[in-house]
Amino acid sequence: MAELGAHLTGCSAGDDRPSIFEAVAQDSLMAAVKPALQHLVKVLAESNPGRYGFLWRWFDEVYVVLDLLLQQHCLARCSASFSENFYSLKRIALGDCRQQPLATAGLPKRQHWKSLLLLVLVPYLKGKLEKLVSSLRDEDEYSIHPPSSAWKRFYRAFLAAYPFVNMTWEGWFLIQQLCYILGKAQHHSPLLRLAGVRLVRLTAEDIQALEKRSAAAPSSQALSIRTRVQSAARKALGGIAFSLSTGLSVSVFFLQFLDWWYSSENQETIKSLTALPTPPPPVHLDHGATSALLPKLKTVCPLCRKIRVNATALSTSGFVFCYRCIYSHVKSHQSCPVTGYATELQHLVKLYSPES
Repeated sequence: MAELGAHLTGCSAGDDRPSIFEAVAQDSLMAAVKPALQHLVKVLAESNPGRYGFLWRWFDEVYVVLDLLLQQHCLARCSASFSENFYSLKRIALGDCRQQPLATAGLPKRQHWKSLLLLVLVPYLKGKLEKLVSSLRDEDEYSIHPPSSAWKRFYRAFLAAYPFVNMTWEGWFLIQQLCYILGKAQHHSPLLRLAGVRLVRLTAEDIQALEKRSAAAPSSQALSIRTRVQSAARKALGGIAFSLSTGLSVSVFFLQFLDWWYSSENQETIKSLTALPTPPPPVHLDHGATSALLPKLKTVCPLCRKIRVNATALSTSGFVFCYRCIYSHVKSHQSCPVTGYATELQHLVKLYSPES
């Protein structure tokens, strides 16, 4: 029992490993940052679709580029990802660890690039896969494809297999964490093993070396034009990454609060605290442009100008269209055709008449 407690706290004699709590906490840090930033971009896009709408449509790609710059800066500067450095950890290559290199020495090139790809690419691909599964489930629910099509049979098989693949992936991480707790593994995450590195705590020498590196003045040696251009580009990218790192370090607690406030578990509490009456229809729209878009008959779809079929409302604006018309428009433009409000497929609300 005492041995298990020592493994849990990571404070056994001569053991420089972080505890499982530190390791899991640094993993969850970036997982909390992305949803908070996503909500911020969504608020900006809804307030001004013309100016910030592209940020919402391309959020995953913009985020992965910023994440790439941030993680590259942190790996090159302190041999750790942003979240690992935030918790005073560093990465070292697997092997003889009796003489650990300083954090400022950087990782070997092979481990550096493998770490960078696994830190940035794996979360991006996993998020894209989850969005693909969600969209396929929506299409399957609304029967967009004919029942006998080969594509429908294929993606139904894919949807049936995905939960088992996801369970295997999550189980792999859980088993690795259990092995780490029991002292049977050097890594709490399979991604660290694939990168060929392990996590250790920063030493006093590491902290002193990082402080000296930050305070060191740039050398004034004569450089060629090509070297100067490369140095200027490297400094510019490093400045962007440093700004991201500093900004996230300052705002990380605020972002975690936003993630908690808008989490699904907290939605019921939010609704009870912020219960307000249903807002009126938008009155700030250009009535001339709106009247040109809206038909005179209330039973006519504003898009196809025909009697509505499978009436569907947008929860973002309240206007009603044919299901197929508004589904195609929202899927292509991510906006309401009348108001221009940022809209997604989950904002479609099917309306049922008493006769049906």
